[in-house]
Amino acid sequence: MELGDRRIIVTGGARGIGAATARAYVAAGARVAVLDILDEAGEALVNALNRAGPGSARYHHCDIAQRPEVDRIFDAVVAEFGGLDVLANIAGVERHTPAEAITDSEWDLIFDVNVRGTLLTNQAAYRHMKDRGGRILNFGSDAGLVPYVNGAHYSAAKGAVFSWTRTIAHEWGRHGVTANALVPALWTPMYEEHRATFDAEQLAAHDAMMAGLIPVGGKLGDPDTDFAPFMVFMAGEGARFINGQILSVNGGLNTVR
Repeated sequence: MELGDRRIIVTGGARGIGAATARAYVAAGARVAVLDILDEAGEALVNALNRAGPGSARYHHCDIAQRPEVDRIFDAVVAEFGGLDVLANIAGVERHTPAEAITDSEWDLIFDVNVRGTLLTNQAAYRHMKDRGGRILNFGSDAGLVPYVNGAHYSAAKGAVFSWTRTIAHEWGRHGVTANALVPALWTPMYEEHRATFDAEQLAAHDAMMAGLIPVGGKLGDPDTDFAPFMVFMAGEGARFINGQILSVNGGLNTVR
């Protein structure tokens, strides 16, 4: 029951890193609101979580790029939980397109979810945390730290998340609201979809490249075993004094400078 007193919102919680995080939080005793637009997967997840316990979970449909929807859902969760201690803002989208071919609509999609969604969820969380403190965990990417070929818009969006997070850490830290940006390198459904675009030769080359880049294990990590325990730590008392940082959990894939 390491997180038995924690009230937590997880965006993008229906699958992948978000689902692994929600599982870990409920296993640690927290009350968790899972937000996503993948309703079937989200409902199935919370049903399984509530059977497993010892914490509990609720599912809410929420498009984090829409301010009225974000404000309504956050207010409803806080009313049900009696407060909010942690926001794990994991929801995000990625596209792979050469820089010269990025369309207005694709740029807007990437920035609406990854950047506007960060703005809206963070503001909503702060509104409920500012009188008693709390934790905001935003999600960056190595794409925001190094050149990311065929993903310039995603790279730019994650760079914006880093800059936003560093700044609110200073503005809101005086109210006891910490903010950090997390950089995972994990094997997720989104990564599976990316791998599916490769032919056999390309996939073999990709896997050989990853084996050379990641010292620990030679491939992307597992969300449940390699990342979820870190998320539990970041939601607990041991992380109280960590603020304004970019924290990588990536097996050594890249080093934050």
